[in-house]
Amino acid sequence: MKVFRGGAVLRWMAGAALCLAGPALSTFASGQQNVLQMPGISVRTESTPITIILLLTFLTLLPAILLSMTPFVRILIIFHFLRQALGTQTAPTNQTLIGLALFLTYFLMQPVIGSVRKEALTPYEHGKINAWQALDRSAVPMRQFMLQYTREKDLALFLEMSKEPRPTRPEDLSMSIVIPAYVISELKTGFQIGAVLFLPFLVIDLVTASVTTSVGMFQLPPVVISTPLKILLFVVVDGWNLVIGSLLRSFHV
Repeated sequence: MKVFRGGAVLRWMAGAALCLAGPALSTFASGQQNVLQMPGISVRTESTPITIILLLTFLTLLPAILLSMTPFVRILIIFHFLRQALGTQTAPTNQTLIGLALFLTYFLMQPVIGSVRKEALTPYEHGKINAWQALDRSAVPMRQFMLQYTREKDLALFLEMSKEPRPTRPEDLSMSIVIPAYVISELKTGFQIGAVLFLPFLVIDLVTASVTTSVGMFQLPPVVISTPLKILLFVVVDGWNLVIGSLLRSFHV
């Protein structure tokens, strides 16, 4: 039985933030001209306030960047389609779905988090490597995870648009190519699964609309009758167990 350890998540997020922001923070301690350096970005500033603004802006975007590199995108899209198919509008609430998506994301990312902690975060905490070496090491398991679920077609698209030389191995691709290709692949997969979820509930809507029209019940909208039927069917077949189980298995094929 696996136990969720929230402290591990916080330490991993904090370590990633320190790895990305450590060199920028070091500029505050020097009396020289400030230089804010991030992956692919080097900004020379004359004042500390500008450096602080750029750093805080980057840290604000960090959660969105990390979530785009995890299964969170696919999970949340599928939950949205499921709620629309049931016709419940606001039930479950957005907070409930986002919370469940976050816990499922952590459940699926535990092996990757363990690799990042072992290869990058722990050596960085003990001072064996610097911030940029920790960042490079943490990118390896993340890249391997994303490449498992990224289509070659999407990788080829961004590789062609970036005009970078074709690498001999997919593992040699830069993160600037892997991340957007992974997000597009996850969007496509999420929409495919969402469309499949829609089909049985669409059949119920069509049958209900045909029956109510044939008996002359024009005053009562078909959705009023079909929504309880869809919820009842979903509960009878233990829908949440089936959806979550299929969703988790889709990341282990």
